Amino acid sequence: MIKNILKGIQAYSGTFALISKLKLWAYFAIPILISIITATIIGISAYGLSDNMGRFIAKAWIWDWGKETFTTISTFIGAIMIVAIGLILYKHIIMALSAPFMSPVSEKIEAHLTGIKPKNHRNSSFQAQLWRGIRINVRNLGKELLVTLPILLLNFIPLIGSITATVILFLVQSYYAGFGNMDYTLERHFKYRESIQFVRKYRGIAIGNGMVFMLFLFIPVIGVIIVLPLSVTAASLRTVKLLQNENLIDVNHSTLEKLSS
Repeated sequence: MIKNILKGIQAYSGTFALISKLKLWAYFAIPILISIITATIIGISAYGLSDNMGRFIAKAWIWDWGKETFTTISTFIGAIMIVAIGLILYKHIIMALSAPFMSPVSEKIEAHLTGIKPKNHRNSSFQAQLWRGIRINVRNLGKELLVTLPILLLNFIPLIGSITATVILFLVQSYYAGFGNMDYTLERHFKYRESIQFVRKYRGIAIGNGMVFMLFLFIPVIGVIIVLPLSVTAASLRTVKLLQNENLIDVNHSTLEKLSS
């Protein structure tokens, strides 16, 4: 698992250069716009709702003694909940809506690595790619929320609870971020359920890719601009190599020799 996580992270090396070499920046224009708009809307909403969430949680404490302390803790927990849910929504919205633009990026990277134009095993029309992206991300959104809500309850455990919850939440969010990024390549080769099984098999790769994705979001402004270009490119590189290792895609060996030399 740890080895695959490191591989997922290492795939980011050289992504800027590859994007420029393959002239992929134009494909990211609309997804970047979607990312900025979505981040702005969710950010403003989260800022306004965090205090309300804290006061709502504080109502659970019906005693007078310790009321002020519990209210302070509730406000902190409310802020964490809003941020966590906001990041989840942001991630799945941009990945779902960007699917028709990210699939061609993944396809060009696959052609570059294999030396062979990818065969469209699946229906790859704009509408099909959008529907696939929505379907995968709605499924992942539901599962992630079901896992996240119980984890947030750990924050009520003094000291160690907040630390534990933060680490687990980060790993969960990373996994589903990497899942979405990998599926831009997998959608050409696998059906819906087959893709889910493939990502589960290589969950470490998904986590590694998603960890960097999540860290980008903590970089003000620049983060939401570069997160998709770099994470999708890194995920495509690693996913194509996984498919090659399992002999699931064709390979032009003369091209591979040039790339490795």
